[in-house]
Amino acid sequence: MLCLQKVIKNTSYQLAILFILLVLVLFTFEFSTLDYKIQSYFYNADTNTWLIDRNNKILDTIFYSGIKKLFILFILSILFSLIFLRRFNWVKNNIKPFTIIFLSGLLVPISISALKDSTNMPCPNQLVEFGGQYQNVSLFEKLEEKRPVTRCYPAGHSSGGFALLALLFLVNTKKAKITTLSLVMLLAWSIGGYKIMIGDHFVSHTIVTMIISPIIIILIALITKKVINYQSSRKK
Repeated sequence: MLCLQKVIKNTSYQLAILFILLVLVLFTFEFSTLDYKIQSYFYNADTNTWLIDRNNKILDTIFYSGIKKLFILFILSILFSLIFLRRFNWVKNNIKPFTIIFLSGLLVPISISALKDSTNMPCPNQLVEFGGQYQNVSLFEKLEEKRPVTRCYPAGHSSGGFALLALLFLVNTKKAKITTLSLVMLLAWSIGGYKIMIGDHFVSHTIVTMIISPIIIILIALITKKVINYQSSRKK
């Protein structure tokens, strides 16, 4: 609980840093060719193929379909614990962290999906530069009304991995926090890296998701803290 209190206490500072980083990332990638330079390392123009074949069933199971099912199962297990295992001390003493983890696992992917709908930007493999049929569209350009649905920005699949940053509310020691952060980042970037190397996302797509996710998680934590504290005060 000490970790939860410290994080909540410093939310204004953390949110300010994250918003500044988000603006810097948006402008850096939107007004440069950095995304294309990085993406070109994963694309073979001669054979029109990507570094990783999306039809590879093993890799798809590990980094896409399989990990998605495990994430859903994990979030459902958190919900199950909150509903049916509240009498156990480990759950009872961690109602706030468990609630934050569940809501983050639900709302981070939903929020990123909503952003994908609003931006409606193409994936790298849909652009003419990488063998596709669409011209590149900047985030700040007005989209054509009849443009086909592409929904590739920001990265949606890795949002589940970055949503697990909410696990930091469950650990207290510095070592545990560093370990949790490292493992979550490794998992999220493994998922995001797979999607980059099959041509589904630019690097910036995943970086933006990485920054937006903790913003959402911190806001969830703030609201959760206030709601639970209010409910506790009502019971007294």
